[in-house]
Amino acid sequence: MLDRNEFQRWYDMAQYTLRSATRDMEEGDYSWACFKAHQAAEFAAKAILRGLGTPAYGHSVYRLLETISNLNIEVPDELIALARTLDQYYIPTRYPNAWTEGSPYEYYTYENARQAIEYCSRILSWVNETWSALSREENN
Repeated sequence: MLDRNEFQRWYDMAQYTLRSATRDMEEGDYSWACFKAHQAAEFAAKAILRGLGTPAYGHSVYRLLETISNLNIEVPDELIALARTLDQYYIPTRYPNAWTEGSPYEYYTYENARQAIEYCSRILSWVNETWSALSREENN
C-alpha cells in the first residue's frame, strides 16, 4: 500500500528546495544553488522510497536511485549519471576544508548551478511520473 501523504511531504520539500536553489542561482550564490539542487534530488528520491514504506538512508542520490531500482522500478541509466554529478555537490559546496585554498563560493559558476538545477529538475520529473504510474497501478 502506498503512503501518499509521506510521498507528498517529501516531494513538496524537494520542489520547495529546488525553487530555493533557483533563487540562489539568480542571486549569484552558485555553490548554494548546487548544494540545494543535490538536496532537492535527494528529497525526491526519498519521497518514492518513503511513499513505498522503504527505509531511505544516506545522502547519495545515486545510491538512493539504486535502492529504488532494486525494488523493480526502472531507473534510466541517464538519471543515474545525473545523480552521480549531483552527489559531487554534497560536501565541497559547503565546507572550506574541502578545498586546499579559498572558500566554496569561489569555485562554483553560473554554469555549474544551471546544470545542477537542470539535472535536479529531470530527476524530480521522473519521480513525479514514476509515482503517478505506481498510484495508477495500485488503483487498478
